Amino acid sequence: MKTIDSLDFSGKKALIRVDFNVPLDDNFKITDDNRIQGALPTIKKILNDGGSVILMSHLGRPKEGPTDKYSLKHIVSYLSEVVGLDVKFADDCIGQEAIDKAADLKSGEMLLLENLRFYKEEEKGDKDFAEKLAELGDVYVNDAFGTAHRAHASTAVIAQFFPDAKYFGYLMAAEINNAEKVLNNPQRPFTAIMGGAKVSDKLELIEALLDKVDNLIIGGGMAYTFVKAKGGEIGKSLVELDKLDLANELVKKAEQKGVNLVLPTDAQIADRFANDADVYDGPNDQIPVDRQGLDIGSESGAHFAEVISASNTVLWNGPMGVFEFDTFAKGTRAVADAIVAATERGAFSLIGGGDSAAAVSKFGMTEHVSYVSTGGGALLEYMEGKTLPGVKAIEG
Repeated sequence: MKTIDSLDFSGKKALIRVDFNVPLDDNFKITDDNRIQGALPTIKKILNDGGSVILMSHLGRPKEGPTDKYSLKHIVSYLSEVVGLDVKFADDCIGQEAIDKAADLKSGEMLLLENLRFYKEEEKGDKDFAEKLAELGDVYVNDAFGTAHRAHASTAVIAQFFPDAKYFGYLMAAEINNAEKVLNNPQRPFTAIMGGAKVSDKLELIEALLDKVDNLIIGGGMAYTFVKAKGGEIGKSLVELDKLDLANELVKKAEQKGVNLVLPTDAQIADRFANDADVYDGPNDQIPVDRQGLDIGSESGAHFAEVISASNTVLWNGPMGVFEFDTFAKGTRAVADAIVAATERGAFSLIGGGDSAAAVSKFGMTEHVSYVSTGGGALLEYMEGKTLPGVKAIEG
């Protein structure tokens, strides 16, 4: 793997694609800086070598060009603080200001470009747009695993303009190495935990994992499709009625492949979708028509924890319930606690980005698992066996 360790950046301008798509509150304060923290080792290596850094990223999903809400100017002061220098900012990612500020950049200095997605050309993978970005730096570094599954101008197209000067940053390298460790060299028993709303979102991943895991735990909203497929009464719980046959097929495939497929048996049953809902713990196949399951129940949490605690490799993607509400965070917390305990015993645990990473962060457990991925969708596609455009662009 061609990482930044293979180059001395002294006197070079490194154009780095980072993923600074971080959540901001109403006052534009960063509420979760994991993605910024993840990019710091790459940034610091280049600065310490005597190089200069030009950062490019997207933020949010602006629809109509430049929008103040999605401006990366909001993170400049925080970035300056964590890097320990005065980060410069260009109010465009191409154009004269970006060109001039990049040209004036001295060794040890850093420039942040404005949101790439203020141009529709970024998501279209436009070659001319990529070339304009490429002209700003001497070396291209991709350290944005969270967008590696997108064939965008700054992640997949730009690398062609740096045929002999394109590298993986430390974060990208770590993401790939940890995913490979789980996919191709797991210590057994290997348990995967899948949660979230829909079976359809995780279908390809579940099918790929059935060839690799010893245990597959399914929780979250997607579990009710399996319960319904078995004839259970699920009330107003989330369900994909067009995926009932598929759920039964997956159960059969697991049996055929000798995989222990673990489904929840009880739920936190609520009268409405609210933190102060009226709730009781009961069987998840006997939910009244006017109620819904919003978390796994205590019995399921204990059973899941038992399976996890006996595992030596654990992959987790997706919460067990609506963990944003404390009332319905118990199941997700039970899984997180079990993963931490297994990790402390010596198991390898990979937390698959997105809501799982947010849950681990909420519970203060980020430092107590083996690795927390910064890329939800990218990790899923990598685990499914797909080639990621952002990875292929560097590996060539």
